[in-house]
Amino acid sequence: MKEKISLAPCNGMSPNGLVCRVAVGDIKKENENMISICMGSTSADIDNENTEMLKKYPIIALNGCKNNCVNTILENKGVDVAKTINAGDVLDNCDVSAKDAFRLDSEGEECVKIIKKELEKLF
Repeated sequence: MKEKISLAPCNGMSPNGLVCRVAVGDIKKENENMISICMGSTSADIDNENTEMLKKYPIIALNGCKNNCVNTILENKGVDVAKTINAGDVLDNCDVSAKDAFRLDSEGEECVKIIKKELEKLF
């Protein structure tokens, strides 16, 4: 069995944040060696009780925008990120875009497929 990989999606309130979360959910369902990290819980862990657990597997960070919050949160916890995808950068070069932070339309679903392909290149 392959080593597990942790996926840390953006939890931000942007359309690309939703795209990241859906892409991670899909990838996790399709690959038993993938786990996901809740960035809200990670941020709220002021006593760093989960830090050692976060260091257990390599992490792929999926940021929704140029703020790169996922990387910043993990770095502030002393957790290394193995690889990073910025959905905004990837999708800027595409003919489709997500437009709603709460629901995906057909273009948003196309964005999910694009981000999933980018993710799959990394494992």
